[in-house]
Amino acid sequence: MVVGFDQVSKTYGNVRAVDGLSLRLHPGETVALLGPNGAGKSTTLDLLLGLKQADTGTVSVFGLSPREAIVAGRVGAMLQSGGLMDEVTVAELVKLACQLHPKPYKVTDVLARAGISQIADRKVNKLSGGQSQRVRFALATAGDSDLIVLDEPTTGMDVSARQAFWATMREQADQGRTVLFATHYLEEADAIADRVLVLHRGRLLADGTAAEIKAKAGARRISFDLEGEIDEAPLRALPFLTAATVSKSGSAAGSGQTVRMQSSDADATVHALYGLGLYPRNLEVAGLGLEQAFVAITEAEEAKEATQS
Repeated sequence: MVVGFDQVSKTYGNVRAVDGLSLRLHPGETVALLGPNGAGKSTTLDLLLGLKQADTGTVSVFGLSPREAIVAGRVGAMLQSGGLMDEVTVAELVKLACQLHPKPYKVTDVLARAGISQIADRKVNKLSGGQSQRVRFALATAGDSDLIVLDEPTTGMDVSARQAFWATMREQADQGRTVLFATHYLEEADAIADRVLVLHRGRLLADGTAAEIKAKAGARRISFDLEGEIDEAPLRALPFLTAATVSKSGSAAGSGQTVRMQSSDADATVHALYGLGLYPRNLEVAGLGLEQAFVAITEAEEAKEATQS
């Protein structure tokens, strides 16, 4: 086991940022940590890195306390918060990180892996946002760590830099390292992560592969076009519907409508649609993407909490 959270809670005043959180991370996994703002992602990472102490429960990293694991060089971290040293060059800063690591890599190798060899002589305070992120990545991988923790790692990077970054991280995981990353780019989680954790108000709401998270949402997407003006009320009354939007289709005639729905039983919904005497064109039924599933799961939890309060 790489990381263990056992009934961990952390409170700030009246706000419970982490609420009885229990989870396990294992060697070689690439794990995405998702959640809306205020879900407790940053606090969870701070607890994992020993930057904050839990009020209750225990956090272990490789069977050690977080601080012990970090001192031993088992953990590399790339955080959103915290600045970089000014008035030093990129190479000087990376060299310092390598010197501080118990199992350092060569500075030239770290620079190359992060794609920053060409800016090695540039002052850190003269970097763009994307370049600063790559420097943070270099600092997180300055030595042979077994766990790499990344908080919004590709913020500010362009598309090509993001692709190169994740190719590098996949290599790290293939070498047996565990990679844990928090992101708002849900398409990254869908494409990269072996496992997805969804936090909501400090609790673990879902844990599984991206496909399992999508299935947990229990809905499929239905889209089609209809001719002429339509009465929306019968459409919105279709069975098993969880969401629906109707808009002009933009056809040359200007009288068509495009309908997009989510249904927990797409077969029954489509059957009832034909039962209305309607003849949909361009009918498509597909599974939810991870982003839609994430929204559906969190909204369902919020609705549940509202009925209980």
